[in-house]
Amino acid sequence: MEHFYQCLAKKSKKIVINQITKETDIEDLVQGQPKSVSYLMEKGIRCLRCGEPIWGTLEIAAQEKGFTKEDIEKFIVDLNKLLKQN
Repeated sequence: MEHFYQCLAKKSKKIVINQITKETDIEDLVQGQPKSVSYLMEKGIRCLRCGEPIWGTLEIAAQEKGFTKEDIEKFIVDLNKLLKQN
């Protein structure tokens, strides 16, 4: 239940992301860098679209979809490039 209240508190604040790492929470990534949703969906991390919340980090979400450490590092590079475009 405590996690639920922490999530509500997060939603009331604007999330600012300066750098994306494998430890970046998916929820923060989606709120702080909305363009990341399309990128991740293209890579096969599609539950962002279905409305089911994803809890955890970018690394965990990617690993659950079968991506390797090298894939995840590439995601991080690409997502940070998107971040710099804003």
